[in-house]
Amino acid sequence: MTRIAIALQNDFADWEPALLMAAARYYLDCDVVTASPDGAPVVSMGGLKVTPDIGYDAISADAFDALVIPGGYAWEKGVAYDFTALATAFRDQGKVLGGICAAASALAATGVLNTVAHTGNALASHQRYPTYQGAAHYVDQAPAVRDGGIVTAAGSSPDTFAIEVLKALDLYGPEAEAELSTFAAEHRG
Repeated sequence: MTRIAIALQNDFADWEPALLMAAARYYLDCDVVTASPDGAPVVSMGGLKVTPDIGYDAISADAFDALVIPGGYAWEKGVAYDFTALATAFRDQGKVLGGICAAASALAATGVLNTVAHTGNALASHQRYPTYQGAAHYVDQAPAVRDGGIVTAAGSSPDTFAIEVLKALDLYGPEAEAELSTFAAEHRG
């Protein structure tokens, strides 16, 4: 069974991982595990109170197939978790690593985006971090970008982000496509 860790923290953007979590758990029978820095409850930007399954210390690339980090206001408040060790471990073990919105910039801060195609809310957000040296690989105005097992997206693209994470996990088939395409229908001209 595919195991996906969703790394939540206070003020996470609740809509960003929601479609992925629902599709993976309900339609694809994945084990979707929520985590917070210390395993304590967190509150999303929308006020959703989540009691996570585990703390970040229980997340390892040996135990999970993917680490997905939603964005949110923790970075703007200066209280976000430093994902460098986790992101590097997942990348180094060839596991799926996903960051959307501010979390894409958090991945930029870890250096894991320096040599792969990626996107996010804006290149300038990534460039705030001195360890980020991947501007040549930034894909501007893409809803989501997947390069190997690394998936990034703008905060406005939770559906495309979910699709690309599932593709990276080799789980995007007819069931996932049928479910997620209904959400993307809103954006068709």
